[in-house]
Amino acid sequence: MTAQPIKPPSGPVLRAYEGNTLPVMSTARTSEDGDAHRQSLRKTHKGHARPPFECIALLLQGGGALGAYQAGVYGALAEAGIHPDWVAGISIGAINSALIAGNPPEARVDRLRQFWEGVTDPPTAHAETLARAWEQIAASALAIWPSNIGLGAAHGELGRGLVNQMSAGLALLRGAPGFFAPRLPMPWLQPAGTLEATSYYDSAQLKATLERLVDFDRINAGPMRFSVGAVNVGTGNFVYFDNTTHTIGPEHVMASGALPPGFPAVEIEGEHYWDGGLVSNTPLQWVLESEPRQDTLAFQVDLWSGPR
Repeated sequence: MTAQPIKPPSGPVLRAYEGNTLPVMSTARTSEDGDAHRQSLRKTHKGHARPPFECIALLLQGGGALGAYQAGVYGALAEAGIHPDWVAGISIGAINSALIAGNPPEARVDRLRQFWEGVTDPPTAHAETLARAWEQIAASALAIWPSNIGLGAAHGELGRGLVNQMSAGLALLRGAPGFFAPRLPMPWLQPAGTLEATSYYDSAQLKATLERLVDFDRINAGPMRFSVGAVNVGTGNFVYFDNTTHTIGPEHVMASGALPPGFPAVEIEGEHYWDGGLVSNTPLQWVLESEPRQDTLAFQVDLWSGPR
């Protein structure tokens, strides 16, 4: 993660930390025999004071299963004693945001782990075993055939990639427990004009999962600011559901992650909403433009690699 100061049109500077790694504090330690070549670098997230900012914000974007990385980022922040005052999310980031804001600090990492382990399809739990088996097959093949025929690609990353593709295919066919399931009958057999006719999956299971793992009374009590973005289907306008202006429930989180045509739109107060990522996949602008202005440290977790 790189530190990048971002100046709003007015007010204090917001410093955004972007990228795929967290900044860590490192200390160099020389071995007792004084050999410089044996110097080790020790990294730790523990034992650091809260950064001197009025507000610490955690910004979680959309990215599907890549959102599991966000749970690890929050775990590192919690280990360092950095607890956000504001979480803002879109799509899968909205779900992670709810799991963070809807639980006390000591329970957040466990709740994130429960969610991600719960939605993991059972066959994918054996991915490591399958990958090792593939590598053993590849190693045997390399021992039999010449190494110059390109079979080296079958070892390591290729084997893991094949396992990942198989796991993704199973999720496509079977859904994810506690999250979504294939719609039956299929959408083209549903009555025209119904929500069921507009999506391939039924996300009703997600509502029960959120109600089990998230304390929405805690979110609405406001010890931590909470914001999730969605798109109004009728107008195409991007909106934020914020606990300073709305009474947050599972439907607001589900609306932020209702990506068509996979998931149906979610109805809230007579209006239908789709995934906020259709307009903006990152909630940074909402934090920048919100009033009153505060000196804010923002951790923005990017799930997609930048251009190389």
